[in-house]
Amino acid sequence: MITIQKGMITKMKIKYKNTQVEIEESQKVKEVFKEELKQNRNIIACKINNEVKNLNYELKENDKVELIDTSNRDGARIYTRGLLFIMSKAFKELYPELLLTVNYQLSSSMLCEINKTIPTEEMISNIKIKMQEIIQKDLEITKIEMPRQEAVDFLERENTVIGMVQFENPEKDTFSLYYCENYYNYFYGVMPVSTGYIKMFDIMKYADGFLIRYPNKKQPNIITEYKETKKLLSTLQEYEDIFKILGVYTIDRLNKIVRDGKAKELILLSEALHEKKISQIADQIAENKNKKIILIAGPSSSGKTTFAKRLGIQLRLNGLKPKTISVDNYFVEREETPKDEFGNYNFEALETVDLKLFNNHLLKLLNGEEIDMPRFDFKTGHKQYLGEKMSLAEDEVLVIEGIHCLNDKLTPEIPKEQKFKIYISALTVLNIDYYNRISTTDTRVIRRTVRDNQFRSYDAERTLATWYSVSEGEEKNIFPFQEDADVMFNTSLIYEINVLRNYAIPLYEKISSNSPEYAEAKRLCEFLKYFEPIGIEDVPKNSLLQEFIGKGIFDY
Repeated sequence: MITIQKGMITKMKIKYKNTQVEIEESQKVKEVFKEELKQNRNIIACKINNEVKNLNYELKENDKVELIDTSNRDGARIYTRGLLFIMSKAFKELYPELLLTVNYQLSSSMLCEINKTIPTEEMISNIKIKMQEIIQKDLEITKIEMPRQEAVDFLERENTVIGMVQFENPEKDTFSLYYCENYYNYFYGVMPVSTGYIKMFDIMKYADGFLIRYPNKKQPNIITEYKETKKLLSTLQEYEDIFKILGVYTIDRLNKIVRDGKAKELILLSEALHEKKISQIADQIAENKNKKIILIAGPSSSGKTTFAKRLGIQLRLNGLKPKTISVDNYFVEREETPKDEFGNYNFEALETVDLKLFNNHLLKLLNGEEIDMPRFDFKTGHKQYLGEKMSLAEDEVLVIEGIHCLNDKLTPEIPKEQKFKIYISALTVLNIDYYNRISTTDTRVIRRTVRDNQFRSYDAERTLATWYSVSEGEEKNIFPFQEDADVMFNTSLIYEINVLRNYAIPLYEKISSNSPEYAEAKRLCEFLKYFEPIGIEDVPKNSLLQEFIGKGIFDY
């Protein structure tokens, strides 16, 4: 038992690290745990009874406390959010007449642009110096909340639209802004309690804007070397340009289209964009007769299955017949499967695949020979041969989908000129507003939540609990190879969250406040409520979105 005394003040008990701690009443988290904050300078927030709070939270009787540092998923988000707030304050002080937007994430960085202005090195230097001044002063960041009508009056008085996106959630009865000195802005989520908690950052000129750089959660004490992602940037910019043409780049614009009865038109345009891009990829493959193996990789819930089926249709229109091979059927025998540091089978490791057999079969197929196809029995952990034969005709191509498909170590025996690599992901370019972006990861986890429930009878709590390990595998096995792809395909749909919200919100609301996944479920639930609903009946039967809601024409 730890007892903190200060005169004759009433005491109360809280729980920290499964131990009861006696403290004074009306103390803030940062006061009670000041020694922990000194020892770990990366602590930036806390969880109270499984809800994320800032360090100024006043503790109450029987509160369960968990300190959050920047190696934690929530802590990393809060750090980035605080950094962007400081940047926006610095920019406003230096260039009040210009409009700054935060666009999307690139390699532990956020790409920012200035409307109708390409920033100079001098501007970037000025912003960096001003940010350092704000951080050095350790200025308090305060959240101010007001009732909806008071907020309406405030916005009219200030002649601003900052934070108006909050009105898109009809269930939200308060309106909030973050203040620092005389500057205010809206940011979605918990913020650091002061600017001094942001210790490391950098700014660099990039493309037509600049990158605001920050540590990643695996290396919270350094700014890692920037890794160029030109193909990813090009794909994001292409979709952003289309969104701008359609007038849809923030939630409120999207919701207005839905409320105005124009959702069907938006759906058709979004689906037409997918069909056009898939057709172009098929044309590109057909033009190069040497490409006999099509390798598709992408993170979880990217829509790889539907993409492969729709690509197959387009290939047929080009005179090519697709044949599929599942990498999963080439797993090594269970006793040969590598294990992780905890002694568990690591099914995402490259060594899980019988590379020798896999490449031998690919070479035979390319040489016109016939192979005996294995079928991996996941119950017994062994390959079976059930008499299934396969060969590859002149007008046929192999389509292979798997997490390692962009890694040449999967297919070292196959000449590069015979491989065509495709990277797909749900690369969200829609923003909440000018400063709050929608995470691509959030889109995918919402997709997975719905799909797991529809097809696997998993509840949302299980999906969220396993998401961290899924993400770890992606960061190791997929993202490092994305720039090696011949083409990238963005599977995101402008309208999809408006549809998925109808499924996901009830699933997240079922998660108990006693669950470790409660904070994440609550965050996603509140986010989804910003979107105007669109009914499933308006989603085309061949839409990639059907892979997650399960009402389409393809077999899953």
